[in-house]
Amino acid sequence: MEAHLESLLRSLLMILAVPEVGLISVFVIALVSATLLPLGSEPAVFLLVKANPSMFWPAVLVATAGNTLGGAISWWMGYGAEAAYERATHRKPHNPRLLAWFAKFGAKACLLSWLPVIGDPMCALAGWLRLPFWPCVAYMAVGKFLRYLVMTAALIWVFPGSA
Repeated sequence: MEAHLESLLRSLLMILAVPEVGLISVFVIALVSATLLPLGSEPAVFLLVKANPSMFWPAVLVATAGNTLGGAISWWMGYGAEAAYERATHRKPHNPRLLAWFAKFGAKACLLSWLPVIGDPMCALAGWLRLPFWPCVAYMAVGKFLRYLVMTAALIWVFPGSA
């Protein structure tokens, strides 16, 4: 079993070592993981960089782009869900504490979209609350870029050996 797992990991590293394949994979995984589907993209970024260290910046930037696009999709999902809710119930949803918190921080709250568990729903909630789209996307991008930069650099520091 252990030999099979090691063989599988080596095969995955060989595939990810090809920059074109690796970057496409990182983009797709990062995009899907930023929707409300439970999937982590950091291992794909880390494996690509371990297999090909010169891909550090491209991998971080591509993962940021994919994850930000996924966050933007979540924003539109939230926007659409709120519109459907209003059509179905003929009233606006109301949560004074949540609305007050988002009103205080506005689109800047999307800086926290990188957080595990609450980050992706936060993007959808920003759309639900109709926070301005482009500022939300810009703040998502900054937060997600910093997460990939710090996480990938930390993983390389913790696991410095060659793949």
